[in-house]
Amino acid sequence: MPRNVRCGTNLCGVVQSLKMSSPYFMQSGSVLTRNRSGGADRGPAASLRSKLTSSQRDADTVPAVKVKAEAEEAPVSDLEPSLTPLSTDGCHQRLDASSRYPRGRRGRQVKVEYDRDDGASQTKMEHWEPPDWVAQLGFIREMRSGRDAPVDNMGAEKCYDTEAPAHVRRFQVLVSLMLSSQTKDQVTGAAMQRLRAHGCTAENIAATDDKKLGELIYPVGFWRNKVKYLKQTSAMLVTEFGGDIPSSVEGLVRLPGVGPKMAHLAMDIAWDQVSGIGVDTHVHRISNRLGWLKKPTKNPEDTRKALEEWLPRELWSEINWLLVGFGQQLCLPVNPLCSVCLNQYSCPSAHKCSPAKRPKPGSPGSPGPVHRFKVETEPAEESDVRNKAAATQEPTSTLTRQTRRQVKKYC
Repeated sequence: MPRNVRCGTNLCGVVQSLKMSSPYFMQSGSVLTRNRSGGADRGPAASLRSKLTSSQRDADTVPAVKVKAEAEEAPVSDLEPSLTPLSTDGCHQRLDASSRYPRGRRGRQVKVEYDRDDGASQTKMEHWEPPDWVAQLGFIREMRSGRDAPVDNMGAEKCYDTEAPAHVRRFQVLVSLMLSSQTKDQVTGAAMQRLRAHGCTAENIAATDDKKLGELIYPVGFWRNKVKYLKQTSAMLVTEFGGDIPSSVEGLVRLPGVGPKMAHLAMDIAWDQVSGIGVDTHVHRISNRLGWLKKPTKNPEDTRKALEEWLPRELWSEINWLLVGFGQQLCLPVNPLCSVCLNQYSCPSAHKCSPAKRPKPGSPGSPGPVHRFKVETEPAEESDVRNKAAATQEPTSTLTRQTRRQVKKYC
């Protein structure tokens, strides 16, 4: 028991020393001392002095609590440094906003960059069109004013029977378009004449055997595949459409052997409805040569989509036969006749793969007949003229051969 009393006495001594060394306990001790000392004097002055002391103590402690609470409730958006009291003795410490609040909140400034990107994307969606396409199209109309290209006489618009019923005419238009793929118009026109003599209706084609049908359409390109497509398409038209053709692009492309080009041309010729641009190999080639596309395309379907983005809709029906005839006569696949083309000064592809000499007389690109005049000379003079002509022709022929080699090399 005495040992416990001694431990308790030591513990009380430690607590008393802590109280005496702590500033908080020193202030509270002094207040208690005043209260104790004033306890003997119970007069009005002592009570008034104790009230003033307690009110002053409350005034000293309340602002510290309020300042601390306001510092804790400060909004996150306020990033300026603030002063926060750490003790009641007037000492303060400057707090950095980056240490109090997480840095992830500053990521909201990315909105400015997003708005700038959005504005840039809107400017990219502006309407684009080739710089000289109006003048180039006018020159093509002028060069096609004669309407003497093969497509003008043997195209799909000229291959159907004008005296047949409406649904038969539409079927014949579709058949001529199916045969014209990878085939010259002269061959397609001859095959359509044989089919019309045989009876070019959906019911008759579906009833014709493959051997007979192949003899009628030969020698069109891929004639064996086209025999199969004609039989399957005719059977579908008889079963689903009563021998007529569908009146929409979606219905036409469902038929075997019918692609987007044939569907848009059939809608234009058979139904008199412009649904899109019919792009074949000629339109695809010339559009890329003239620079009518924002970027070069690799197939006719991409060319169709690129043309429809900027070309006015009222020109969609005209552009096919214009460019097809222009490609058959002047803008040839190999060795285009750029020297007689009206667009040779504005076309970015002019004279790149064209021959150096002018076309032969009588060819579609020749400017006109060449008249040769015979000059009467004496025998002595005639020999001199022949020698001079041979001397002048020899370097010319050599230059022509060199030019041909260069053209073949770059083409």
